[in-house]
Amino acid sequence: MDPLAGLLDGPRSRGAFLLRSILSPPWSLRIQDHAPLTLVAMVRGRAWVAHDGADPVPMHQGDVAVVRGPDPYTVSDRPGTTPQVIVHPGQICTTPDGESLSEAMDLGIRTWGNNAHGEVVMITGTYQVGAAVGDRLLRALPRLLTVRRDEWDSPLLPLLGDEMAKDEPGQDVMLDRLLDLVLITVLRTWFARPESSAPAWYRAHGDDVIGPALRRLQNNPAHPWTVASLASEVGVSRASLARRFTELVGEPPMSYLTGWRLTLAADLLRTPEATIGAVARKVGYGSSFALSAAFKRVHGMSPREYRQSLDAA
Repeated sequence: MDPLAGLLDGPRSRGAFLLRSILSPPWSLRIQDHAPLTLVAMVRGRAWVAHDGADPVPMHQGDVAVVRGPDPYTVSDRPGTTPQVIVHPGQICTTPDGESLSEAMDLGIRTWGNNAHGEVVMITGTYQVGAAVGDRLLRALPRLLTVRRDEWDSPLLPLLGDEMAKDEPGQDVMLDRLLDLVLITVLRTWFARPESSAPAWYRAHGDDVIGPALRRLQNNPAHPWTVASLASEVGVSRASLARRFTELVGEPPMSYLTGWRLTLAADLLRTPEATIGAVARKVGYGSSFALSAAFKRVHGMSPREYRQSLDAA
């Protein structure tokens, strides 16, 4: 599982919040929900997206924006329009004075807005749960990225829009999967740009030697890897692998593996029924004690304390 897939695995892609907004100007939405990641797609019309103190970024029909949390931002018909709606954690919407808008702006199944026939239609998909695997990817993203209509050619967005209007058995799972696919497509497109400053681990996946090495480490972290065994797997010398891996990824193979194992462990600890011993074995540690020592060294707390901190959040 690579870090891009990791973002969308487990709780990241379950129960994502999806909403179609239909609006007529003037309109302005102040988003302060602290969500780790949000996708905004312009189905029709135009909008502006801006973080506090940053220049507004225009969005046209067919454009998609990805917003990295938790900083608040505004989506509006034009720069400077005073917010009429505040989106709080849990996707609770109120007026600036705190009056609930959940009923007043309800327009049907997963649809919301100030005018059922408005000229602006947006789809918003919000990932409401963060995760340690996703942190590796999230740190590589700017607060706001946009992919223009002419940069990606995909039937996924219209399909997502069509499915959002349905209320059938299994629909939430269907929508989660479609949102994941849209997000993956958008991020791949953005990372492919020369100016995107894609992280080293992402670029290294394209290397003929280091790409296969990374996939082996990521897909089988519990294996007792050594630099020699990994080098044998990908058909190069130990020295050659160590040198090239460090050059392309930015850290030695075993250092990367340790970080990956502990990242996965942090993710697995979010599952209440998973024992620390089971998590340890799944990520390549022989005992709970071994995992606890490594985990505390990196995260500053034991796995048990980490789990308790999640429960208290």
